Order: sequence, then C-alpha cells, then structure tokens
Amino acid sequence: MAPPCNCAVRRWRPRGCCSASALVLAGSAIAFLTVIILIMRFSIKTFVVDDKPWSGYYANYFVKFFIIGVTVLVVAVPEGLPLAVTLSLAYSVRKMMLDNNLVRHLDACETMGNATAICSDKTGTLTTNRMTVVQSYIAAHMNTSTPKLDDIPETVAELLINGICINSGYTSKVIPPESLGEMPVQLGNKTECALLGFVLDLGREFQTIRDEMPEECLIKVFTFNSVRKSMSTVVPRPGGGYRLYSKGASEIMLTRCSFIFGEGGKVLPFSVDDQGALVSSVIEPMACNGLRTICLAYKDFVPGEAAEHEVHYDEHEPPNWDDEQICCSGLTAISVVGIEDPVRAEVPAAIRACQQSGITVRMVTGDNVNTARSIAAKCGILKPGDDFLVLDGKEFNKRIRDKNGEVSQELFDTVWPTLRVLARSSPQDKYVLVSGIIASTVNPNREVVAVTGDGTNDGPALKMADVGFAMGIAGTDVAKEASDIILTDDNFSSIVKAVMWGRNVYDSIAKFLQFQLTVNVVAVIVAFTGAIIINDSPLKAVQMLWVNLIMDTLASLALATEMPHKSLLKRKPYGRTKALISRTMTKNILGHACFQLVVVFTLLFKGHELFEIDDGRYATINAAPSQHFTIVFNTFVMMTLFNEINARKIHGERNVLEGLLGNPIFYGIWVGTLVAQVIIVQFGGSAFDCVGLSLSQWMWCIFIGAGDLLWGQVVTSMPSKSLPKRFFSCGTQPPEDIDQSAGMTTRASIDGVRSGQILWLRGLTRLQTQLRVVRAFRSILEDVQEKRSHHSFTVRPSKAPPATTGAAQHWPTASSVAQHAHPTTAGAPQHVPADITFMDDEDGEEPLDMSAQPDTTLNVSETAPLMKVVPANGTKTNSCG
Repeated sequence: MAPPCNCAVRRWRPRGCCSASALVLAGSAIAFLTVIILIMRFSIKTFVVDDKPWSGYYANYFVKFFIIGVTVLVVAVPEGLPLAVTLSLAYSVRKMMLDNNLVRHLDACETMGNATAICSDKTGTLTTNRMTVVQSYIAAHMNTSTPKLDDIPETVAELLINGICINSGYTSKVIPPESLGEMPVQLGNKTECALLGFVLDLGREFQTIRDEMPEECLIKVFTFNSVRKSMSTVVPRPGGGYRLYSKGASEIMLTRCSFIFGEGGKVLPFSVDDQGALVSSVIEPMACNGLRTICLAYKDFVPGEAAEHEVHYDEHEPPNWDDEQICCSGLTAISVVGIEDPVRAEVPAAIRACQQSGITVRMVTGDNVNTARSIAAKCGILKPGDDFLVLDGKEFNKRIRDKNGEVSQELFDTVWPTLRVLARSSPQDKYVLVSGIIASTVNPNREVVAVTGDGTNDGPALKMADVGFAMGIAGTDVAKEASDIILTDDNFSSIVKAVMWGRNVYDSIAKFLQFQLTVNVVAVIVAFTGAIIINDSPLKAVQMLWVNLIMDTLASLALATEMPHKSLLKRKPYGRTKALISRTMTKNILGHACFQLVVVFTLLFKGHELFEIDDGRYATINAAPSQHFTIVFNTFVMMTLFNEINARKIHGERNVLEGLLGNPIFYGIWVGTLVAQVIIVQFGGSAFDCVGLSLSQWMWCIFIGAGDLLWGQVVTSMPSKSLPKRFFSCGTQPPEDIDQSAGMTTRASIDGVRSGQILWLRGLTRLQTQLRVVRAFRSILEDVQEKRSHHSFTVRPSKAPPATTGAAQHWPTASSVAQHAHPTTAGAPQHVPADITFMDDEDGEEPLDMSAQPDTTLNVSETAPLMKVVPANGTKTNSCG
C-alpha cells in the first residue's frame, strides 16, 4: 500500500479539556440545587411555619441566596484550568528557548513529552559536523590518538606538517573560537580543516608555514577532482630541486607509492604485498570504524645525485609537470590518517536518557552503512546483545514493498520494531518510515513519533510526524516552516530537554488539577451543607471569591512554573489515552478533602466552644461579622495554602519540599498570598465579612493549616494500586482527528499521486492563491491611482500625466479581489505531474532555492505547478520544475 495520506493527522490536544466540561456540569447542578434549597428552606420556615406576611425586606434574603449560588458556581467551575494549561505551555516555551528549542506550535510541548520514537539525522545532530583526525599511521606506528610531535621522527614530522599545510586550499582554515569553551571554527573544505586541526594538535601553526610558502611560490597544483581523487602540489625543495606533496583516497594513493617511512623514519621499499598488508591491517579497520582514510605522500626531484626514493632531473631540463601520471608515481608514503565526524560529547548520555525513558532512537542518514553503524554504536543506539536491524535505503525498500512496488503495512510491521539505523536513505524513505510507524498497530498504543530534518525535501516527514524538529543552523527555510520546534543549536541533547519540558507541562497541569479539585470539593460541600443545615454558607461570597482567586490565577501561575528535573526521564511515556487524573491523584484529592472537611465542620459546629467565642450561626442578614466564621474562613485558607505545597508532588513522593527554594515564583506567590490573607482578616472588615483575630487565634489557624502537610504523609502511605482504576481515575479520552485538508486539493482530484507529493502540490496551490491575491490588490490599486491621475488631468492638464485606459471605477472589494485571485476554479493547477523527484541534500544535490531576489517577483504558472523567477520587467531569467 502507499504511504498513508495525512489529510487528517492525529494530534494531541492540551490535557484537561474533557475534565473541565464534566466539572462545569457538576458545579452548575450543585449551585442550582443550593439556591433552590436555600429559597425553599427560608420560604417554608418564614411563610409557612412562622406564618409571616410577605415584605419587601425579605427580597434581600433571596438576593443573598442567589449570590451564594453564583459564588458556589464560580468556585465549582474550574475556569482556571485553561489558564493553567496556557500558562504552563507559555512558560515552557519561554524557558525552552534557553534550552535551544524554538517552539512554533504550543501543543508540540506536551506531545513531545509523550514521544515514543525519535528518528534523528546523523550529521550535525548526533555529530558535530566537524571532520577530525582520530587515528594515524606514521612511521610504522599506529596511533589511536594524536601523537606527540617529539614521538615522530623529525624528517617525517616536517614532511607531514608541510604536506598538510601547503597541499591544501589556502582558503581552508581553522579559526580559534571567539570565547573560551567554544569549538574552533572550520572554514572551507572539512577534510582539509580536519588535517589542519591535526597540525594544530601537534603543536604547529599552519599559517606560519603558509606565510613562508605563499601561493605565488607554488610551481604546480593538481587540484582534487572525482577522477583522480587526490590533490598534489609542487613547491621548491629546500637545498635545490622540487618537492611534490600529494594526498587523497588511501586505496588509490597506495598504488602510486613505491616507498614508505618505516621505524625511526627510515625509507623502505613498498611492494604490492606490503600494500595489501597495510590495507588489511590499517585501512580496513579504520573503515570499519566509520573513518574516512586519507594517505599523505611526497616525492623529491633533485638536480644532483638522487637517493633511491628520489628522482634525478637535468638542471637544464626541469620535469614535465604536465605529465601527471609520471609526476605522481613512485611516491613515498608519509602517513595514513583516519578522519571521522565525531559524535557530540553529550549525545551518548542523551540517547541513554531517552532509552531509559521509554523512547526508541533511530538514526536516518545518507552515509554508507559502515559509517552509520559505527556512529550509531558510539552514540549508544546500537548495543551488543540487542536485537536490531541496520539497513540501507535499497534493502529497506526491498523488505517493505510488495510485488507491485507498493509499501505494505504488514511487511513494514516486520521491519520497523527492530530497525535502528537506516543508511543511504532518501527523504522519501524518511517519510515512509515516519508514516509507517504512525500507522502501525503492532503496539496497543499508537506510537508518538518525533523526527529531525534540515533539508527542503524533509518537509513531508516533518509534517507527517507528531513533532517535527528542524535544524536552526543547517536547516532550510522550508524545513523550518514545516516543523513544530526548531533546534537553534542543531544538537540532539536539546531534543531530550524538549522531552523533559513536555513531561513537565503534563505534570504541571496535573498538579494544578490536584490542588484545584481539592479546593473545589471542600468549598462546594461546605457551601452546600451550610445551606441545608444553617441556611447560610459558612464561607461568604467575597471570601469564596478570594479563595477562587487563590486556587485559580495564583495557583496556576505558581504550579505552572515548576522547573523540570531529571527524574522525569526515569518513567515511561504516559500514552495518548492515559487518564489525566490518576489513582494517586484521586487518593490525594479525596484524602486532603476529607481532612479539610473534618476541620471545617468541627470549627463550624464546635469552634465557638473551643475558642470560647460567640456562635456565628443563624445570624440575621445585616448582622456584623463574627470571629467564629472568620476563624473558619482563615483556617480553610491556611489549609489551602499548605495543601498547595502538597500539590507539588503527584506521584507519591514524600519530600514535598524538594526543590521548593529553586522556584522563586512559587514561594513568592505563596508568601504574597499569606500576607494578603493577614491584611484581609485584620483590616478587611465588613467588606470581607471578617473580624480581626488575636495572635493566639492566628497561631491555631496556622497550626491547623500546617497539619495538612503532616496529613499528606499519611495519605501518601496509603497504597494507590489497591484502589480500583475504574472509579479512581478519570480524564481518559482518545485524541481527535484534526482535519488539515481544509482549503487544499482533495485526494480524489489528484488520484495516483503519492502523499509526499501532495504536500508539495498543496503548498504550491496555496502559494499561487496568495500571490494572485497580492497581484489583484496591486493591480486594482494601480487602476485607482490611474483613475485619480485621469481626474487630475482633466482639472489640471499641465501637471498630470496621461491617463491609462481601462482604469478601475471603484476601490477593491472582496468580489473583485476574488475575481482577480481566482480566474479558474479554486485557482488549482489543471495538471498534476505523475512524479516528483526527491533530492537528497546529504548526497550533495542542492535543494530548490525558493527565495526570490529583492528585484524579482515569484510567478507561478496557472497551467502547471512550475516555479519561475521573473524580474520586475517581466523577462524570464530562470525556471525549474
């Protein structure tokens, strides 16, 4: 079958939306029931039992009951939940910028937190994109690290260093970093930069040698090309004569060598058998380690007596430098070096963290299989003893396609679970891999896939993935536009930080829900019970609004700003349909609610006796505030504040104070709320229905509130697994299918075109429409200007230019713009090419440059999706299909 069309992509919604709707219904019902009970109780007692006549004064009671009902509704409805979600996402996005993650879509934060698979590029993401010499064979010694210059024979060392510095493009340089701790900057050919870096590691300066041998002193340069696969440079020889330095692919250079430096720098004959032995003992092991092998050699042309490895020439007849075959044969091998693009130092630990957190990392690269396997092993993607597959693009397609050449999901499902490295892959292979994993039903939960890309043709895969990461440094504009998150440092470890922030977003929302639902349950039950028993709410309207402010705005800000910690990477992804409110959270909500209800009801019915104060129950409508109800209100707020600290942990952790001082926003809001509560109680007066409390009463309120922290340890000790999941977890809802095909060409109209091509055609169609709208506005406005000019000409002919015929008679309207912008049906192309070629950026092909120069305008043909760059004067300068 063909890769699935992504007209409808299963995307995540921010958590909590379904829970909020259920709480709205429950809160509305309780508020309505509270008002009805208050009205009925008052009416029966007053007009039936006491048989009192109606008076306008009694309307105040009904207004009071209505206000209580509205207050219960406000407290019961979690209107702060959307705020908490938005704050958590926005705060995370801001902080992720500091971790080199530029988030383009907010929902990508949480989605990344539950990713199960990451398909990553190699070059620049897992590696530094910096060629480095890591092994060398010099004077019969194999070095697995940079040797000391003193350990190399002096003659060999001078030839090696001079050969590297002179026999390379002088534009290739290694510049020291601007600041301490950064890597040196490589300019020019990366292979030559690697060799120049090797010279620097030996303790020599390449620029000094180049200054001594400027380019104008070079006799002859045989530049590198794909045929000779080598580069040679002829320079004057110290002491007279000429010296030729040469470097190139080791398997080709060795066939040109007749001598080699042996132990102690002694020149030894280099026979064919010796070449074979060197290949098997040095070059092949380097290649199996994924290294690029380069051989360095030289040859001396002397006018006098020549040694065995030198060539004599007549002073009156210099060598024929045009005869490259003779000049570049009979060389003396100086060294063989192995160059690799090193793995970033932080990548193995980052990949290990991903694997521990239940995320499978796959490498998708354009390099050969041996190099890819070596890099994957160094990164930790491949481990000895694991069941894994390493395939190249050709073998991959052979395994997943049926006899008709179509991708078979059944065949694909036999490959992808163990696939870890896909080498020599094209962007189309990456798209097939991502779409196939997403469409697979091998696992009970659908895989959540993240993918990295930097090329223009990575756009379809980035769009298809649940989270697409574009490279901020090496990435093209097309890749960045198709992505959800941009890595500003092109580093895989930044993806791991995105996973941490994504899981932190989920936990922040869950923390807020745990805190808010506890307050909701207590406040609503207290108000409802008070309405039934004492015909009044122990928590007055203004007081409940203050509590609502604490648990909504302030709590959402405090709990949404918790910083992520590494323990987030020690658990598996939650999954797309996991209950938002877990059994542990439900246990915490009900456990703390029970404690607070017991305290509030004890103070409500026995508080006047315990504190030896007047009973505040059954007060008249205009009665003064009482200390009794002020203590109830103050104690409830204290318990809420201390429970906010408990809410910082949602997975059964005991140390709720861990990391508290690391979040100044949290403890700043907490202390600020406490100070505001003191001011409200002591100086709020009748506005907040409060009376000032004594110091001893304050101490008791704080002591009882702090008891919620101790009670939290008791609740934590209760096993969560013994609770039935069916009744003690909620919020499960499958993700929705979000239709992304609105306004795009339908599948039926482009039947037979692959899904990856559809993305490009839709993009071109949208670009056509936008350009037509711009041209329509410009054309109509020009007509209006011409009309004005015509009017000016009739009034002041000496100052106005001649008018253009056919000028518009009115300002542009929606219908006129639509006529200009859509001369054909929907502005869609009438012909769709049967195939679109995907260019592999890693194999050296240049991607399509979609950026227009300042003096040009982009014109899209209305008869075929061909992009043309047209200058302002209308002359065609370039076109590409």
